[in-house]
Amino acid sequence: MTRRVYLSVPHMGEGELRYVQEAFASNWMSTVGPNLDAFEASFSERVGLPSVALASGTAGMHLGLRLLGVGPGDEVICPTLTFVATVNPALYLGARPVFVDSERSSWNLDANLLEDLLRRRAAVGRVPKALVIVHLYGQSADMDPIMEVCERYGVAVLEDAAEAVGTTYKGRPAGTIAPIGVYSFNGNKIITTTGGGMLVAQNPEWVQRARFWSQQARDPGVAYEHTQVGYNYRMSNVLAGIGRGQLEVLDHRVARRREVAFAYRDAFADLDGITLMPQCDYGLHTHWLSAFQIDARALGIDRDGLIRALEAENIESRPVWKPMHLQPLFDGVECVGGAVAADLFEHGLCLPSSSNLSDVDQQRVIAVIRRSARPQR
Repeated sequence: MTRRVYLSVPHMGEGELRYVQEAFASNWMSTVGPNLDAFEASFSERVGLPSVALASGTAGMHLGLRLLGVGPGDEVICPTLTFVATVNPALYLGARPVFVDSERSSWNLDANLLEDLLRRRAAVGRVPKALVIVHLYGQSADMDPIMEVCERYGVAVLEDAAEAVGTTYKGRPAGTIAPIGVYSFNGNKIITTTGGGMLVAQNPEWVQRARFWSQQARDPGVAYEHTQVGYNYRMSNVLAGIGRGQLEVLDHRVARRREVAFAYRDAFADLDGITLMPQCDYGLHTHWLSAFQIDARALGIDRDGLIRALEAENIESRPVWKPMHLQPLFDGVECVGGAVAADLFEHGLCLPSSSNLSDVDQQRVIAVIRRSARPQR
């Protein structure tokens, strides 16, 4: 059988190994150490905000919502087209999600629908507590109108930039426009610590509070004394070493992911029915994943047919995220709109996108799709 081509895999180098070896040699193996300090400092320099390294992006979302004061009975607005980790932290805090549809130009949350929702809620005195805004597949949401309407109605905003390390919006790093931003370094992301995340905030005191909570909220002093609920959410010094090396090559990884996406686009330019995710001119789209829309009538095969054809050649692909309002977990949860997200899911396909994807393997993917296309004449 031919070697498997995966959707998105880690891309390691010598720098990561060097920093990890330093952690072993110095025996800094826990959730303190020089790699952690250096990783946070380098990330803060990159995005321009203080940061705290955590065990996962989900941990960062949980702490971020707690910093915004989200609690039992509160409502948290989320885009419906996202991964479930965007929504679960609200449930951890006893809050209720409210979903909002996408707009087609970016696939991200529709600011007009958001404004309609907040206008209706304000009229009856039921404005949600917070909004979690997602930057999908490496493309920023259109933040200016979103921030404007949330400020007008007093809704706190947290940026879920888990898929958007390296993404920009009008020259600013995604994740730094709202008061709090969260990033993921999961094993399938553009850069990885194998598992991990980062919380950044415009208020340095919030970062310190998140760091305190992430270390079981242990109060100062010799005794193990606690006056607040805490969590085991801190990143380890070993994994932070991987992050240091990965961050040093972030721009190269982003450039390569974009090359992969555009190589697919160019290879399919003569085919009707397969279209790359839109490119908004307000920022840099990193193309964490190369996401396409499939028109089965024009291409002669639907999305699921392509997934099966690729799998038959030992190539991994997957649908675009299944919207939250279509998930059994959220049956009955309010959703404003939903048809756009449902359509993007039904026709959405993510192709192998690793920054270390070889040209030979990418040509394998391209060949399967071209061979499978049977446009209607």
